[in-house]
Amino acid sequence: MKIGDQVRFLSEVGGGRVSGFQGKNIVLVEDEDGFEIPMLMQDVVVVGNEDYDIGKVNTLERKKPLSGSPQQSREQEEPEEKPVTFKPKPLERREGERLNLYLSFLPDEVKEISTTGFESYLVNDSNYYMQVSLLSAEGASWRLRFCGVLEPNSKLFVEAFDRSQVNDLEHLCIQAIAWKQDKPFSLKPAITTELRLNLTKFYKLHVFCSNEFFNEPNWTEDIIRDDKPVRSAWSIQDS
Repeated sequence: MKIGDQVRFLSEVGGGRVSGFQGKNIVLVEDEDGFEIPMLMQDVVVVGNEDYDIGKVNTLERKKPLSGSPQQSREQEEPEEKPVTFKPKPLERREGERLNLYLSFLPDEVKEISTTGFESYLVNDSNYYMQVSLLSAEGASWRLRFCGVLEPNSKLFVEAFDRSQVNDLEHLCIQAIAWKQDKPFSLKPAITTELRLNLTKFYKLHVFCSNEFFNEPNWTEDIIRDDKPVRSAWSIQDS
């Protein structure tokens, strides 16, 4: 096995190109999204040029756009599949024992930043499952925009929205509960935190750049970092 070889995983669906090695037992596999996945060498096998499947899941139904908006025709199509896992499930990371949660916005056409629509994603950069609810303020009330479970070390599509809906995102609330399945884990407090977005960033091209989660230009906001909410927040256990 050498750098450049195409490999597939034995313990899960997926594969990619060998991009390097860590020590004697770990091989770094670059998947089709450009993420480097550390895998035990005995868990991968070199393949020829045949295609290999990358694990994908169906997205949740996208938010229905405002009546008459340009987004409406696009929403009538079947939801396309979105890749979610960006780090290998079999290997837990030491730094992944602390909760890290992010909210990312990806423009449809970054070169048309003043008029383009967007997609939003939640990113779970931890070894824990997370039940996450995303809400937006409507005066003194709240509207649920998304509720779902993020697997460990994964990103999940939330919704698509056009330029006319940007103002709805100024004041957000995120609620999160974390756990592990079929193994003992450190108990994490349930968290509720509020976030006020600077909406002018949706119009600034330099705000959108690639990061470890997306090759595409994106704007990513920290929600929870190292077990603590980043913004002015309150925890359920303190209320």
